[in-house]
Amino acid sequence: MTAINSQGCSPEEVIFSPDFEQALYCHLLCGLIFRDQIQFVHSPFAHSVVHAFRILEQVWEELCNDIREGVLSSRITVPLVRAAMSEILKPDPELANLIHKICTGLNNWYGVIQEFFPNAKYVLTITTGSMETYLQRLRHYAGELPVVTSDYGASEGWIATNLHPTVPPELAAYTIFPQIAYFEFIPLTDNSSVDPKPVGLTEVKVGEEYELVMTTPAGLYRYKLGDVVKVAGFYNSIPKIKFIRRSSLLLTINIDKTTENDLHLAMVAASKLLAEEKVDVVDYTSHIDLSKEVGNYVIFWEISGEASEEVLSECSTCLDKSFVDPGYLSSRKANTIGPLELRVVRRGTFQKILDHFIRGGAAVSQFKTPRYIPSTNTKVLQILNENVEKKYISTAFNRIKFRNLENIALL
Repeated sequence: MTAINSQGCSPEEVIFSPDFEQALYCHLLCGLIFRDQIQFVHSPFAHSVVHAFRILEQVWEELCNDIREGVLSSRITVPLVRAAMSEILKPDPELANLIHKICTGLNNWYGVIQEFFPNAKYVLTITTGSMETYLQRLRHYAGELPVVTSDYGASEGWIATNLHPTVPPELAAYTIFPQIAYFEFIPLTDNSSVDPKPVGLTEVKVGEEYELVMTTPAGLYRYKLGDVVKVAGFYNSIPKIKFIRRSSLLLTINIDKTTENDLHLAMVAASKLLAEEKVDVVDYTSHIDLSKEVGNYVIFWEISGEASEEVLSECSTCLDKSFVDPGYLSSRKANTIGPLELRVVRRGTFQKILDHFIRGGAAVSQFKTPRYIPSTNTKVLQILNENVEKKYISTAFNRIKFRNLENIALL
């Protein structure tokens, strides 16, 4: 993971440190030491940038002390990292005082990237797919600095590039890298075939949706990425695509078919209620609770501040109403799916989940918060449930039932 541009900022010993938390602390420290030389802030995925500056909110005083005294924090225990940082770190009370003044003067850390790195031109990262969730917070940290999305990538390899980086990330279209892999596209609008035949790069149609398939030199053969894309146009004869959603189902209890994109749209709708109280969603995931006679959706939220009971209750109802899948709506009205439950967890809960996956061997630069936690993942469910502070039950379809009964009575 590269929290701050490492092309001339952090030494190799930090970049390749075996301890992620120590490396991140040193990345931040190097960024502050060389703040005037930073030209852009970069990480492969938006989650990593947001995570870095959330950590900064917690450790900035310790960083200031390191800079003031010229002595590295005792939290850094990797010998090679300590040695490399000792060559860089010198006492600088003037810089420490400046950083302290910036941090104490920020309003909810808005524009911290812009304030810390006055010569930075932009923030560069991938914001497609599940990374879109972090875009709002990333813009908050960036202030007036533009957020640029250059590439569309996945763990399996790079897929496409954005030839118009000044376009807002939500509107960006990505031109396929034809030399990276052999790409095929499975049509999703052809109802005439149960198993539609994949088509090549030049056979796709503008406006149509496809599931991406890759064959790579590394050994993947006709590998389904699980990404659904829409063809937005062509650059010469190469298709330009937009990420639409993941193809796999995320939540299903009865006849409902809720996708990751459905969940994301519900989150966007409900988070607007939080925005009125100047609070946002730090991270989220979902679960299906089948422990009761009628199963229901459970949404776990970690939020950035305090929100009123009334607003959070409204959020649970808004989430419930925002799922527009016909199977979900009919099941809710028939009471074969129970009311949605919103569980608000303590600050730092999703950091504990990240730490759990890192201990299991996950790469931080590739980490994506799982948007669905199955019952079989007992450890992550345990982390979530042990940190629940408040619970809210949706009343959306209760009201509909009441009105229906009222109408019947009037008749």
